Amino acid sequence: MKNMFPHLFTPGTIGSCEIKNRLVMPALSTGLCNADGTVSDAYTAFYTTRAKGGAGLIITEFAAVNNTNGRHSPNQIGIWSDNHIPGLASFAETMHEYGAKVFVQLCHPGSQSYIKSDTPLLTPSGVESRVISNPARPMTKSEIHSIIRDFAAAALRAQKAGLDGIEISAAHGYLLHEFLSPYTNKRTDEYGGSTMNRCRFVKEILEAVREKVDPDFPIMLRISAEDYLISAGIMEKGMTLSDTVAILNYLIPCGVDAVSVSSGTYDTQNSAWEPVSYPQGWRMYLADTIRQNVPVPVVGVSVIREPEYAEGIIKRGAVDFVGVARGQMADPDWGEKAREGRPREIRRCISCLHCIETYYNTGKSECAINARSNYETKYTAPVKTGAGRPVVIVGAGPAGMEAARILAIREFKPILFEKSDRLGGQLNIADKPPFKGKIDWIAEYFAERLKVLNVDVRLNTEATVEAIKAENPVAVFLALGSQPNLPASIVGIDGPNVYRAPDVLTGAVTLRGRQVIVVGDGQTGIETAEFLGTQENVVSIIGRDTIIGKKIYDQNRVNVTNRLRAQHTRFFPNRSLVAINPQGITVENVVTHDLSFMATDAVVLALGVKPATAANAELIKAFPDAVLLGDAIHGGRIADAVRTAFEAANSIE
Repeated sequence: MKNMFPHLFTPGTIGSCEIKNRLVMPALSTGLCNADGTVSDAYTAFYTTRAKGGAGLIITEFAAVNNTNGRHSPNQIGIWSDNHIPGLASFAETMHEYGAKVFVQLCHPGSQSYIKSDTPLLTPSGVESRVISNPARPMTKSEIHSIIRDFAAAALRAQKAGLDGIEISAAHGYLLHEFLSPYTNKRTDEYGGSTMNRCRFVKEILEAVREKVDPDFPIMLRISAEDYLISAGIMEKGMTLSDTVAILNYLIPCGVDAVSVSSGTYDTQNSAWEPVSYPQGWRMYLADTIRQNVPVPVVGVSVIREPEYAEGIIKRGAVDFVGVARGQMADPDWGEKAREGRPREIRRCISCLHCIETYYNTGKSECAINARSNYETKYTAPVKTGAGRPVVIVGAGPAGMEAARILAIREFKPILFEKSDRLGGQLNIADKPPFKGKIDWIAEYFAERLKVLNVDVRLNTEATVEAIKAENPVAVFLALGSQPNLPASIVGIDGPNVYRAPDVLTGAVTLRGRQVIVVGDGQTGIETAEFLGTQENVVSIIGRDTIIGKKIYDQNRVNVTNRLRAQHTRFFPNRSLVAINPQGITVENVVTHDLSFMATDAVVLALGVKPATAANAELIKAFPDAVLLGDAIHGGRIADAVRTAFEAANSIE
């Protein structure tokens, strides 16, 4: 078979470590380790799946170098004790069985720890993270020296465990980054002030580590080349690309074998782990510039989703290795599919940030489009007991398509009815707002997989009771989708100036050059407002919460609302819709309960969705044992649709 991506699948080296290809899985928090920091079966299974899937080098999520002030979150991997060595050794052996090399990332969270404590967090100068807002204090020199020893001891444990190398994190606003950045380092002693003084802490860590481990034990340094502070409204100077080049050339002689280039901090997190609007390769200029100015290999990350792009940046010398983290969470076989010339079968990450949101909300990361991710021990392999038995699925949205995929793998005979002329269901609305084109990747992936699996897909076909019974199915899955919530209690809701968000987004209704009020500030509401803003409308949004978009995950909310402000969209929080008439709307202030009138030409309702069960009552009655999926259970998100389908399709006997 011809190698479609010869540069991506050429072996490379970092120091003494030979790596089978140029595909790296950078550190990504999972929340799967045991509470004492030891490696769990679930943790090993997660990474084993990616090693089998083709990753050449795997970087573990960051390991805590001490247990007194160095923990970032519960169930984080630890390397502060010799008790961690056996688990890490077993973990490394497992990765090696599949040809992957593994580095452990060593890090101290500094001000960015989610561990609650009465003791302030250690930082260079007491600058708190705006995102976490835990109390912080400046470190003493004694504490600086203690943490240097912690890093060195942790590195030695990594070597003893048989790991292939370490990555020291001086990125993303963690402690080492805080020392490098003038925004967070205000010290006046030898660890602050000039650029070289701000480097001293990292330099002494590198020197101490190199003294502890063997001379040829690889050390990689991860760094945020730009802080992008202005994106968070911070006018102070942080890390800049030109400074980073100088810093790296100062630090590399201390024993650095490779550099992994990232950007951002928790305060500027949309430049560190990007939302959907950021295009593939948007920050590759950082790695490219560093690659041209340092004497060691460079790993670059930049929303890399497609092997064609990865191949191109390696070929032109922008990087030596490509980092694909969320991409390999979404599809653990990313590497093998690319190597085998099957890039169309890759389930591309859509940058929805569900993985980040679930990690910070629950302590465990999940993937919206890959329900098995982080549940590899629960769902070890598909149980192929279908024996060709037919299962009817009604509705080809993400839930219906995922159910069909799993059932086909399990050797059932899925028959997928879809009344429209295309796959995707609500995805065909969700992809319409600005910058949401990646949503199309979901339907494209399923279309390819269902074709490869020979699933019987019947578009433009109504799933009548008779049509379903004619297949004599052993089970029926109803992925009936949702419909807009239109409360009858609102006076004037059926007026001629009232429109539904889906109709606006799909072009069934065109509003241009009008005064428009969007009622509802969920994800659909704010994205519809942005869409309307691109159509030369003057837009306002009302919502019941104290801030517009409050219930949306913060990164996604900020990503859209910043653009809305640039469009001069007006925000009206603490408002509830009471009535609509041809001249405008009456709203109630939910705090003061005062009523007021807002004039407008058009009203667009984005008040959420509800299951479309009423429109499908005949089917539900005819098949009382049918399994409801996705929005048919409750109006939700892509993640809910995919997970309910995945679990249901794996549960049928």
